[in-house]
Amino acid sequence: MSFDGIVTNSVIKELKETILGGRIDKIYQQEKDEILINIYNKNENHKLVISSSSNNPRIYLTKFSKKNPTTPPVFCMLLRKHLSGGIVLNIEQFEMDRVVFIDISSIDELGTPTEKRLIVEIMGKHSNIILVDKPTNKIIDSVKRVSADMSRVRQILPGFIYQYPPIGDKKNPLKTSRKEFFSLLENENKNTPIYKFLYFNYLGLSPMISREICFQADIDIDRTLISLNEDDKAKLYMEFKNIMDLVESGNYTPMYITTSDKNDIIAFYSLDLDQYGNDNKVYLNSISAILDNVYRRKDIMDRINQKSHSIRKSIHVKLDRAQLKLGKQKEELFDSKSRDKYKVYADLISANIYKIPRGVNKIELENFYDENMAKLTVPLDIRLSPVDNAQKYYKKYSKLKNANQLLLEQIPETEKEIEYLENVLLSLENSTEIEELDEIKDELISEGYLKGNDKKHKRKKEEKVSKPMEFISSDNIKIYVGKNNKQNDYLTLKFSHREDLWLHVQGMPGSHVIIKSEGRGVPETTLKEAAILASYFSKGKNSKHVPVDYTQRKNVRKPKNAKTGMVIYDDYKTIIVDPDKNTVDNLSNEEL
Repeated sequence: MSFDGIVTNSVIKELKETILGGRIDKIYQQEKDEILINIYNKNENHKLVISSSSNNPRIYLTKFSKKNPTTPPVFCMLLRKHLSGGIVLNIEQFEMDRVVFIDISSIDELGTPTEKRLIVEIMGKHSNIILVDKPTNKIIDSVKRVSADMSRVRQILPGFIYQYPPIGDKKNPLKTSRKEFFSLLENENKNTPIYKFLYFNYLGLSPMISREICFQADIDIDRTLISLNEDDKAKLYMEFKNIMDLVESGNYTPMYITTSDKNDIIAFYSLDLDQYGNDNKVYLNSISAILDNVYRRKDIMDRINQKSHSIRKSIHVKLDRAQLKLGKQKEELFDSKSRDKYKVYADLISANIYKIPRGVNKIELENFYDENMAKLTVPLDIRLSPVDNAQKYYKKYSKLKNANQLLLEQIPETEKEIEYLENVLLSLENSTEIEELDEIKDELISEGYLKGNDKKHKRKKEEKVSKPMEFISSDNIKIYVGKNNKQNDYLTLKFSHREDLWLHVQGMPGSHVIIKSEGRGVPETTLKEAAILASYFSKGKNSKHVPVDYTQRKNVRKPKNAKTGMVIYDDYKTIIVDPDKNTVDNLSNEEL
């Protein structure tokens, strides 16, 4: 996907139409690298999101807002001090690069008018949000400070004079000429692919729009410059100029392209793209609306993956240990089942104590436990007397007997721990909101698997549980699915009615599923769809013929001292289904 200079230009055009002249009302920093500015203009409130995230840097108007941190970060407080109540005077782009300047007039603490410039650099891992004093161009601060140790080329630190990002020899595509274009073609390495020539030499062009220019010129992108004849060069320049004319006139057509099942966005742009064909295109009037659709879910999932990495790693370590522990316990249990032979050895030695010479490593004795009094070879320790050998076997028998009783208690506990940890991993996989991830972390602190701040943990414990997913069956019956253990507990133990139908995949980690029967019978279609949901949101997601148990909610109970999300049930039936993403997608889905 391409948030390039052309997309940046279209965003600026939209910002000028909506927030230029507006007053800055509130400023939030909801992530360490992202700020949200509320701007009031023309009797409307607008939310401007600016992110310097390494994966998803961006700037546009959004309809959404995240949860604010309890204590505003330092950079947020700085922005509030300098920009709150300010008026947006100007919004512009540096050349055609992905650098945005927002000039703001405000009043300082002494009542003196001042002018600040908020600079947004959208440059992958080098992205930044920088506040400078406009008259002096001196940096006040930035969301990411860049020291000399981090970059010898360009430092971003308070008190330093702001320097524009280096652009090398790249040209501004809006200011180029036919002569310059052909000169660049002539001087470029002849083995360079044609589409790469475009974004190698011109600011703000991404590989995607470069491929589009080649497509419009009917030139294969895999060709190299050496293969171009004069007609090819002329067509390439003509299509390049056509694109630049659209940009210069602001004649944008914001759009995105989905996969055939419409579940994923594969490309977006501020101009129409023909290289993907004419199917599955969605056009909107606002580039911000396009970017909101593209980035909101992508950014959340990226942040969830980043934040869950350490949790996932910790749980995998604990799960590996638990599985190793279970293997050893089962091995010891198997060994303990042969304990009776050691009692027989001890009894036979004791009965023949005076017949056994000292210093032998084995002896054959009549086994009076055998009906035929067959002889049994008894191993002996030559270092021990017959009495001590008998005592050794009695002790070993007693130890294995005790171990057997203990292991019969410990093995189910270890199996429950493994089931719980696998459920946690599934919960991490199902998480779609940062709040759900925080819930899982909070739960793991409660269960003693992670260390945490007790005061913070107690405060979190009082917060509301996030909401399970809601689906509508083909029979217009509501089905609810838990995404983590806390949601599962809430759904099963608090939300559901005793007559509702409860489903869970058999013998593996999975979500609790509730069909709200409301005193009516549940049609076969709804039951099957709910079972597909249960199988899809389980460890058996990628399997076939997954067994799903179902029973009335009144038959489900939580054992004493059970971990979060763990229940037992009886009086159930089983249905076999195949997890099917299309069925899941076709059911109406929203949060409770």
